[in-house]
Amino acid sequence: MNYSKAKHLENVRYEIRGKVAAKASQLKLMGINILELNIGNPGAFGFQVPDTMNMAIIRNLDKAAAYSDSKGIFSAREAIVIDTQNQGVKGVDIDHVFLGNGVSELIMMSMEGLLNPDDEMLIPSPDYPLWTAAVTVANGKALHYNCDAANAWQPDIEHMESLITPKTRGIVVINPNNPTGTVYSKETLQKIVDLAKKHNLIIFSDEIYSKVLFDGIEHTPMATISKDVLVVTFNGLSKNYRACGFRAGWLYVTGPVKSAAGYIDGLTQLASMRLCSNVPGQLAIQTALGGYQSIFSLCADDGRLKKQRDLSYKRLTAIDGISCVKPKASLYAFPEIDLDMYKFASDEEFVLKFLEEKHVLFVQGSGFNYDRTNAFRVVFLPHIETMSDAFDRLEDFLGKYRR
Repeated sequence: MNYSKAKHLENVRYEIRGKVAAKASQLKLMGINILELNIGNPGAFGFQVPDTMNMAIIRNLDKAAAYSDSKGIFSAREAIVIDTQNQGVKGVDIDHVFLGNGVSELIMMSMEGLLNPDDEMLIPSPDYPLWTAAVTVANGKALHYNCDAANAWQPDIEHMESLITPKTRGIVVINPNNPTGTVYSKETLQKIVDLAKKHNLIIFSDEIYSKVLFDGIEHTPMATISKDVLVVTFNGLSKNYRACGFRAGWLYVTGPVKSAAGYIDGLTQLASMRLCSNVPGQLAIQTALGGYQSIFSLCADDGRLKKQRDLSYKRLTAIDGISCVKPKASLYAFPEIDLDMYKFASDEEFVLKFLEEKHVLFVQGSGFNYDRTNAFRVVFLPHIETMSDAFDRLEDFLGKYRR
């Protein structure tokens, strides 16, 4: 008897933990130390969760053994509503706030609760690949609109509109962006809202890096742009608060919510079926949102994250054949490599050989559903000394493979 996986998983890809990462695991089992620059996991590189969040969990841990309300504990959801008000988002109803085991679970729920077979969703290219995977698992079809380095990775609105068909249900916006580190302008966001309104589409706005901002850049929440378009906004503790393992994320729905009563009912049904999200993580949300925002210090001119971003950009762009748009946000750079200059057949071959020979793990650009050129994502979370070592290895490696 041959037991196969479900057919709808055949085309699902998540290369951040895919083939190249599996090779890294094999090398680690052989005793080789791998510098893993493939996952934005701050806690693995010495970034600490604020002490006040830890204390909020410890002091309330006796309340964490029981299931919570399926949408989440009231204090956390109330804190999220207040936070949206402080951002300028109006009219968020606490009944339209859902807590999840990280944004990842909520992304899956949001697609499963909406899509019928062959419904289409517009997703950026490059994307955070879970979005494409979630659409595929929900038996939908992901259509990728172009974002280009030549335009600072801003979306191509004309290409976005050209993809819309009667089967299109929504537009995914990842802002600040993973993997490129760009932040969309208000003008770009307004054009997306206008497009969604014209075609009666939902906007799904992934804003998990909303506070990881450099160079004085400001982030505009999508839900502040329009009252006439249904917007589902995602955020959480994993990046802004370096608490990936807490698995505490949320979504909230704004806009013409009365017309979305059926969809919200579907989200409620899915939330009930998984019983509730992790309660200890929920206990940290109120304190996180109401307390000192230490991420701003880390991203300031003398902050650790800013220094590591600056070093990464400087070292990458100093290598012949590598270009990079300077990331304005997030934890990543997304450089492109000129394969006419280097002896690699593809971006995947490049990152795999670099891993095997120099023991540094990147993710190939095609793993982010970006196939128009050859790129790779670099996580700049390690300390300066470690990042410098990684780029020394990269320079040495590319020198060997230059045509």
